[in-house]
Amino acid sequence: MPLVLYNTLTRTKDVFEPLVPGHVGMYVCGPTVYDRAHIGNARPVIVFDVLYRLLKQMYPSVRYVRNITDVDDKINAKAKETGEPISAITERTTAMFHEDIGALNCLLPDVEPRATAHIGQMIAMIERLMEKGYAYAAEGHVLFSVGAMADYGMLSRRSADEMIAGARVEVAPYKKDAGDFVLWKPSSDDLPGWDSPWGRGRPGWHIECSAMSLQHLGETFDIHGGGQDLVFPHHENEIAQSTCANGKPFARFWLHNGWLMVEGEKMSKSLGNFFTVRDLLDQAPGEAIRLAMLTTHYHQPFDWTAEGLKQAKATLDRLYTALRGAADVDANGYEQDAPLEVLAALKDDLNTPLAIAHLHELAGALNKATGLEDRARKKGALLASGHMLGLLYQDPEAWFKGSGAAGGPSDSEIEAAIIARTEARKAKNFAEADRIRQDLAAKGVVLEDGAGTTTWKRA
Repeated sequence: MPLVLYNTLTRTKDVFEPLVPGHVGMYVCGPTVYDRAHIGNARPVIVFDVLYRLLKQMYPSVRYVRNITDVDDKINAKAKETGEPISAITERTTAMFHEDIGALNCLLPDVEPRATAHIGQMIAMIERLMEKGYAYAAEGHVLFSVGAMADYGMLSRRSADEMIAGARVEVAPYKKDAGDFVLWKPSSDDLPGWDSPWGRGRPGWHIECSAMSLQHLGETFDIHGGGQDLVFPHHENEIAQSTCANGKPFARFWLHNGWLMVEGEKMSKSLGNFFTVRDLLDQAPGEAIRLAMLTTHYHQPFDWTAEGLKQAKATLDRLYTALRGAADVDANGYEQDAPLEVLAALKDDLNTPLAIAHLHELAGALNKATGLEDRARKKGALLASGHMLGLLYQDPEAWFKGSGAAGGPSDSEIEAAIIARTEARKAKNFAEADRIRQDLAAKGVVLEDGAGTTTWKRA
């Protein structure tokens, strides 16, 4: 089955074939590093991590580029607010971003370029745009002239009036047209700046990704991804800059994940429903957060709910229970390739809800399997399928026992209580045995009695 992806540029599901056979180039807009990543930031990271895993399964060479924006007005504002040096803010928040997405089982990209390391490339691209008549200088700024590009708006398919009225379109007296956007802007002495033909200044937001994708993937590449909120103006402006400067098509496929809501409302600090990834990692394992995000198709809006996270944790408990029951089976040699039905679901525009449904089926089949080889095959199939989604990497015992809530019983205390309960049952002191079970349950520990043994897990 071929890989089919919904292409925002064509508004259709198109069969994907790489520009260069066997080699895929993918660029995804990364974070602006001024604070902790919130759960809206996490969704595209998770979505494109699944696509990256699938591409690596299908093609011998995949180059995944995800940038770090480390020069931005939000970073400057943070520095003024806190008094912390800009370099310290960006280094610290980049490290926090890596820590948080690592806890969500996201792979690192092949290249992670920083905007500040590509200022020269940005200046060179701006100069080419000016030479070709697509950009002009005004009052220390350089702006892209949208009127000079005949098919500006091809991605968002907005009219000129809609684009001018759109969010983040700045009205300024030095613009020839209200829709023109900044490529370079002047910097005061207290702001980051670089020497340029137009004076000391810093780049506009959009030119950063055009320059970095050109440097690391070339003039034309296969896939460009990001959130739905980036279609206009960011991705629209990337297309304008890149195609006009290079004289070549830009990205062939444009993929965008849907908006994120929280309990049916737009996420907002004023509504008290704003959560960072770190906030959620204090409540649940990263795998549960990841699975919750994948239960809705990436192209659709996603509503984050506490109940959805609870259900994701319960789903993983079921999957890890199946693996725990097959702990005596060595699946080496059987966990290299996911079953065809799982791959088919993912090749159909990353249908993760269907792939998750197949995980349930595989867990059920493993529970019913008999014979060493049959169990090994089914265990391997479940593990390989989970890994395609970035799941099921933990040892089942580690998953169930976890670290526990602050102030909860330690592993050794739980094991001692289980021994005491076993002794009470042997002495037919069932009241004491029940008391120990109930005491552990109240502390978030669930006991499961099996054939001659008792296992436990943290609820």
